[in-house]
Amino acid sequence: MIRTNRYGQPIGEPLTGWEPARPPDAEVLQGRYCRLERLDPDRHAGHLYSAYAAAPDAADWTYMSVGPFDSPEAYRAWAVAAAAVSDPRHYAVVDPVSRCALGTLSLMRPDPGNGSIEVGWVMFSRSLQRTPASTEAQYLLIRHVFDDLGYRRYEWKCDGLNQASRRAALRLGFRYEGTFRDHMIYKGRNRDTAWFSLTRTDWSRARGAFEEWLEPSNFDAEGRQHIPLRII
Repeated sequence: MIRTNRYGQPIGEPLTGWEPARPPDAEVLQGRYCRLERLDPDRHAGHLYSAYAAAPDAADWTYMSVGPFDSPEAYRAWAVAAAAVSDPRHYAVVDPVSRCALGTLSLMRPDPGNGSIEVGWVMFSRSLQRTPASTEAQYLLIRHVFDDLGYRRYEWKCDGLNQASRRAALRLGFRYEGTFRDHMIYKGRNRDTAWFSLTRTDWSRARGAFEEWLEPSNFDAEGRQHIPLRII
């Protein structure tokens, strides 16, 4: 049913009891397959550079606004600058066995008053991609955003040509909302930006699917899934 005001105009649903969300504040988010740690160049930069440098090519950096980095020193300089700011708030994805950082992602553009925040700067090494840990890393941030910080909306944005990122957003339960044409310029190229979002209502539906998929019984000895993640 559409609500209307006294002038007969349609209006949105009232947000009874709404309180502003909190800015991101976690230093560590602990999971079963990985641990998210606030990016620390001293602890993480060396491992991250090694993990990225192990790839046979630089294709993973095509849609990033930075990189690829040609030396450990160059990557560390970027990590030092990234760790010094609170927006974006960068996290390293750390393997619990080796204690090596294998990728990064961040929370960015927090708008506590309106309850909106974005995930970005997702850069997973080849050894992290397509593993239970890569999905759990996203799950840990989503859970933190909605359950701990009280946000209503979680955004995912990417180059409209980045098919891998678009597929990842849909797999994780985000909904495509449209494309902003001529939105950005990076690396001397135009970027049309595809927008996706996950709302608090979506999260109430998706949480069980994530937790069921992440159960150890869903994976064989090599970490291959038995049943795909399905968020309906």
